[in-house]
Amino acid sequence: MTALIRPATAADMADVAGIFAHYVTTSTATFELTPPTADAWVEKLAAITSAGWPFLVVADAQAQDGGPGVVGFAYVSAWRPRPAYARTVEDTIYLAPDAVGRGLGARLLAQLLDDAATAGAREVIAVIADADSTASLALHRRAGFSEAGRLERVGHKFDRWLGTTLLQRSLRSG
Repeated sequence: MTALIRPATAADMADVAGIFAHYVTTSTATFELTPPTADAWVEKLAAITSAGWPFLVVADAQAQDGGPGVVGFAYVSAWRPRPAYARTVEDTIYLAPDAVGRGLGARLLAQLLDDAATAGAREVIAVIADADSTASLALHRRAGFSEAGRLERVGHKFDRWLGTTLLQRSLRSG
């Protein structure tokens, strides 16, 4: 497979914004209602990386008419702002629709978890919306996450109430 996972750059954020906009406008995988701009993503990238957390992209030579392009992204960010949560992070991962089902998500998530552990994360939380996210649940479970709880009717999108499943994985050994 001709995919490269690497740290994201500001130049990647237009592609990231495009990938995420698809999910904002067509699915309940995110509870965002308005797609963030590329500039907003540049700010998010700076905030995440300045906090010491990884923000990765997967670039695929098979994408965008045969030329290399970003077809997915993943990052971890602070789970909660209180200092006691300093080593607990939440993961985010999205792939372009035409990149789904090719094993890129598993590779990207594995690298993200390795990089998060190196950066000092101890626990990773995944918050997965119920309605459209069976693939995300399966991906996280294959990566060693286990269900930690459910929140019912906490998001409202596309004229319906949605719940989330919380999954957790420890990055510490032993």
